[in-house]
Order: sequence, then structure tokens, then C-alpha cells
Amino acid sequence: MNAPHAALPVVVVMGVSGSGKSTVGGLLAVRLGVPYAEADDFHPAANIAKMSAGHPLEDTDRAPWLDAIAAWIAARGDLGGVISCSALRRRYRDRLRVAAPGLFFLHLDGSPELIAARLAARTRHFMPAGLLESQFEALEPLGADETGAVVPVDGGPQQIAKRALAALTG
Repeated sequence: MNAPHAALPVVVVMGVSGSGKSTVGGLLAVRLGVPYAEADDFHPAANIAKMSAGHPLEDTDRAPWLDAIAAWIAARGDLGGVISCSALRRRYRDRLRVAAPGLFFLHLDGSPELIAARLAARTRHFMPAGLLESQFEALEPLGADETGAVVPVDGGPQQIAKRALAALTG
């Protein structure tokens, strides 16, 4: 389904590591016919090294990363786009929303057990499963005043992407 680009917001696919942000974000972007960006690609090398060593990032580590993501979002204007970004805390989402007040947050939500099982099966990613607990502790659900939707991550990627598209367009 391709909609006119001018009518599309930029969508941030958010959630803890292992929730399927990259996979679902990529599928959603294809279905919408808009560019996709992976927020992990915006991390400076020092952040990746810190997380790879099993240390969670501090807000000072995240600031330049969030600013780079916000710049990508702002550059999308009214053309639409999809970017995956954990965006766990409200203040991080607020920082991104400055770049695009109409930003739509799609929160991929699953139980700690389901996400841990997915992380255990994942290879070739710098985020160790040991940091998952800290991500769930940091997660602040979308507020009633935030534009977005929560999508459960049970099921396969195509099914989750279909739910995500329905949440966005419904």
C-alpha cells in the first residue's frame, strides 16, 4: 500500500532491544513506500563500544545520537519516513518531537520473557542480552498526549508489520 508521501508522518518504531524494531521498521517503510533508517547507525563508535562491553548508555552518551536522529527526522519534512529508535524515555521522545511535532511513535511491546528469548537467538548485534533488564526499567510507555500506538510483538514479522500499518493508518 503506497500512500501519497505528503500525507505521511515520520514514524519512529520504538521499544527495547530485541522487540523487532529494525525488522518491522524496514517492512513498514517498504509498505509505505518511504525511506527507512536504523538508529543504531547514528551511534558514535564510543557508544557501540560501551554497550558492547555491557554498560548502559548515560544521557550524555545519548545526546549526540538523539540529535543526529532528530536531524534525519527533520530532513524528511512532510515526505514521510520510518526510523527505528529505542526512544525508551519520554524526554528522548520529546527531544525527537522537536524536529517534527507530528512524529508518530509505534511502540513494539512484548513480555520480558519473549524479548529475552528473541535476544538469545539473535547473532551479530552489539547489544548484549544482559542489558535487557535495564532497558525494561528505563522504558516509559507512551503518554496519552503522545501521538502513537502500541503494537504487540507476538507473531511473525509480517503479522507485526501488518498490525503496525493498521495502527498508523487506522
